[in-house]
Amino acid sequence: MAKKDLSIVSLGCFRNTYDSETVLNRFLKNGYTVSSQEDIFLAGKDNFKSCDTLLINTCGFIDRAKEESVEFIRQAVRLKKEGKVKCLFVFGCLVARYHDKLKESFPEVDKWWGTENFSQKATRQKKIIPAHLDFIKICEGCLNKCTYCTIPYIKGDLRSRPKEEIINEIKFLDKKGIKELNIIGQDITSWAKDLKTNDNLSSLLSAILKTTKNIRWIRLLYAHPRHIDDKLIDLIANSERICKYIDLPIQHINDRILKLMNRGVTKKQISGLIRKVRKNIKGCVIRTSVMAGFPTETADEFKELLSFLKETKFERLGAFAYSREENTPAFNLSPQVHSRVKSSRFNEIMSLQQAISCDVNKQFIGKELDVLIEEKDNEVFIGRTQFDAYEVDGVVFIKKKGLKIGNFYKAKIVDSYDYDLVGI
Repeated sequence: MAKKDLSIVSLGCFRNTYDSETVLNRFLKNGYTVSSQEDIFLAGKDNFKSCDTLLINTCGFIDRAKEESVEFIRQAVRLKKEGKVKCLFVFGCLVARYHDKLKESFPEVDKWWGTENFSQKATRQKKIIPAHLDFIKICEGCLNKCTYCTIPYIKGDLRSRPKEEIINEIKFLDKKGIKELNIIGQDITSWAKDLKTNDNLSSLLSAILKTTKNIRWIRLLYAHPRHIDDKLIDLIANSERICKYIDLPIQHINDRILKLMNRGVTKKQISGLIRKVRKNIKGCVIRTSVMAGFPTETADEFKELLSFLKETKFERLGAFAYSREENTPAFNLSPQVHSRVKSSRFNEIMSLQQAISCDVNKQFIGKELDVLIEEKDNEVFIGRTQFDAYEVDGVVFIKKKGLKIGNFYKAKIVDSYDYDLVGI
C-alpha cells in the first residue's frame, strides 16, 4: 500500500507542540510520511502543495488564540475545497471547548477530537522543533483554579505523569544527544501533588540529573509562586545544568486583585520570594507575566502594579490584556474594564519593560557567555544563552565563521539592543 503524506500545524504553547509530536508519531507508525510545508501554510502563501492529510492542533486559551485557530481552520477548509487536501483533522484545546459549534460551522472537517492524553513517546521518530532541544510534559491539567483561566475546563484537574515514565523518556532523549531539555506543564511546581508518593519537582530534578549526561541545559517552564520552596531554590542554585532562569508568572501584585484571581499568594509573599531567589541563585534571570485590566482593576491598583514592575526590574516579562472567557468565575465580575483601558494599560507595561530590558542587556556587555547556536542568517549566527527560552526571549547575534548549529560556544558580548545581544 502506498504511503500517505501529511502536514501538521501546531498552534499555541509548547505544551501543544508536545501534543502535536505525539499525534504526528502516531500517524507515522500507521504508515504516513511527513510533508514539510508547514511554514508555507503558516505564512498563508498560495503555493501549498497537495497532501493526503492535514492536521491542525488548535489553541483555545484566550480570544486572540481562538481567533487564530478559527482562521487556520478556515484556510484549511479552503485548501480542501481546492483539492489540495484530501482529509482534514482538527484537534486540541479549541475543539475541547467548542466541539459542537465548530462541527456545525465547518462540516468539511473529516474528524475532530480534543486534547491528548499522556503517552510514552520514547520511540518517537519525528520532531517539530530543532534536533538539539526538546520538551517533556510532566503534568496535565491544573489544581490552582485561577478565576480567569480556562485550563481546568479544557484539561481538567492536575494529572501528574509517574516518575518512572518521565525518567525513561528523558533517558531516551539523553541518548539521542539533545542539548537542552525544557520541562513543561500547566504548573510544573505542582507535579506529584496528586500522586500517592513523597515525590516533588525537586526529587524529580535530582533523578534527572543522576540519570542523564548529555543534556547540558535543563529549563523549568512555569513555576507558580505559591509552590516554590527552599529545596527547589537550592537545587537550582547548586546545579550547573539547571538553567538560572525562573519562569514565575505573578499576574498582578495588588492584594485585592490577587485574591479575586485566586492566586493563593500575597504581595508580601511574592516580594519575599523574588528577594530569596535573587539572593540565593547567583546571576538568576526571572521571567514573569502580568495581566492588564483584570475585572474591577482600578487606576490606583494598576499604578501599584506598574510601580512594582519599575522597582523590581524583571529581566524578562510578558504582558497580557485580560481576556473575558465564558465559564470562568471572572467572567461575571463587575465592572469589566473597557477594552481601550486594557489596551492602554498593556502598552504602558510594555513600554516600561522595554526600557528595563534595555538596561538589563547592557549589563551583559563585556561578559563571556555560553551560547547555543540555533540558526544562521547570511553571515551571522543566531543563538541563545541559558537566560533565554526558545522562541520566547531574546537571542544573541554572533559574527563568527565556522560555527555549527546545535553546538555551544563562548561568546563575548560587545553590544546590546532592547531585547537581544551581540557577541563575537
